[in-house]
Amino acid sequence: MTRSVLRPTLFLALGAAALAAGPAHATLRVVATLPDLAAIASEVGGDKVQVTALADPAEDPHYVDPKPSLLIPLSRADLLIVNGLELEVGWLPPLQASARNAAIRTGGPGYLDASVGVRLMEVPQTRIDRSQGDIHPGGNPHYMHDPRAAIVVAKAIAARLATLDPPNASFYAERAQAFVREAQAVVDAERARFAALPSAKRRVIGYHRSLTYLEDWLGLTEEATIEPLPGIAPSPGHVAEVLATMRETGARVIVQEEYYRRNTSETLARMARSEMVILHGGTRFAKGERYLDHIRHTAQEIHDALSH
Repeated sequence: MTRSVLRPTLFLALGAAALAAGPAHATLRVVATLPDLAAIASEVGGDKVQVTALADPAEDPHYVDPKPSLLIPLSRADLLIVNGLELEVGWLPPLQASARNAAIRTGGPGYLDASVGVRLMEVPQTRIDRSQGDIHPGGNPHYMHDPRAAIVVAKAIAARLATLDPPNASFYAERAQAFVREAQAVVDAERARFAALPSAKRRVIGYHRSLTYLEDWLGLTEEATIEPLPGIAPSPGHVAEVLATMRETGARVIVQEEYYRRNTSETLARMARSEMVILHGGTRFAKGERYLDHIRHTAQEIHDALSH
């Protein structure tokens, strides 16, 4: 959606925001593009922050609908946390511009790119073009499937909250450390549990190149993806190749997020007599789910399927 599409409803939305803003607020207003980021910000910030997620976990984060209603939290935000690596490039920039909040513009004091400091994977080493599909020049952006990345993110959020709210710096640091300890325990426990599976059982088929970090953490091998290239719909010929790969490698589990089409995956699952695991697209933050509970659930779903 372009800025011109947002303009007719801009003043109405911002007017509502102004009325709601009221006097100076005691808590920091934090907006995160993704529910995973929102959930971690809430864990770190505790009762010192008010957190809003722009995307729903059932939405493909590449293609979130930039509804005018999203301008209200953005116009009031003290901090905007983004996934980065151009994951939100198709929908966030016009919202940032229309929100008229200088603090959350890219590079502003209230703008935090959560990918900074994360160990990135699949960073292109050669020139890229559209013939290669939806390639992100900065690297694969789907790092929030990996709690090791979440540890980095939690520390970065604590540091930025401390900058914006110095009197509560120790509060944020302590909460971040508590999150880090719990996250590291999840990292270690799940890695050990998956390592106990035979290597032949740790082979999966993905849909989009969105499981790279998850697979690296859990020691899984992705034998093929249903998309021939990132963001490109599968052709009958490619589907036949994936089916042949499944039969050759013994990969019997197809894993994909809930927002991707399932018809091709279901057909392959029937033909290869394999299982499908449909992952939640992210933390059910609006329903009170914690990020690490979401991650545990994700690991459990995959482990159950691989164990059969």
